[in-house]
Amino acid sequence: MTVQTRQAQRLIRGRNAGEDKPAIVGLVGFADRLRRIWQAARNDDPYADWWLVKIHESIEQARELVRRSQSEIDERLAQSPAIEVRVAASLRPYRIPLQFANPYAYRGAHLIGEYDTLVRTLLSGCHVGLLDRASMERVVQLGGRRIRGVFVLPQSYRFLGIDRASVLRQDEKAQRGQALMGALPPAVLSGEQQAPQVPRKLRFPEGYRNAAKQVPLLPVTGPDSLHGEE
Repeated sequence: MTVQTRQAQRLIRGRNAGEDKPAIVGLVGFADRLRRIWQAARNDDPYADWWLVKIHESIEQARELVRRSQSEIDERLAQSPAIEVRVAASLRPYRIPLQFANPYAYRGAHLIGEYDTLVRTLLSGCHVGLLDRASMERVVQLGGRRIRGVFVLPQSYRFLGIDRASVLRQDEKAQRGQALMGALPPAVLSGEQQAPQVPRKLRFPEGYRNAAKQVPLLPVTGPDSLHGEE
């Protein structure tokens, strides 16, 4: 992945917590936490399915904001046909290899790429006097906040080893899940509502169900980590 603005770079790396500054979750932290949610959804955790729905919707809302802002600045640039404006490009772009285990991490990367283009266009428009710096910074900051809001979503998920059968029984794990993450929407619990991209569910024979729940979650490696999983 290649980005050319400092604003986009910060969204990739995030920021560690300091004495007077809270941590900021970047793309790397988002992908790491999302990997666990993806695996839990594979193990039929309905809360993981719910979080994938939330993440999908949040990404779509952020993309709509970025695209709408991009359309507005492009229209401004097109209103000055006598002046051809070349969008600024960095002489030293930032490059980072991507190796994620699920498609939503890659969608987060695409979102940053679109935001990077928006910031470059805004900077160019400000440079040639088509918008003032305060207006430019307001749009840049709004887009950055919306993307950070996407990246922080997985942090509120709690892995408890829950599956749908557990929720239907309303056992101790299910009650703790509800206390920590809220009541599941009925459509999510029934499977009627799900994100457009979800992992293939693992199905265990009944005799192996308890054993399967004891298998720890491990990082996904191998060919699937390059191309995502279905």
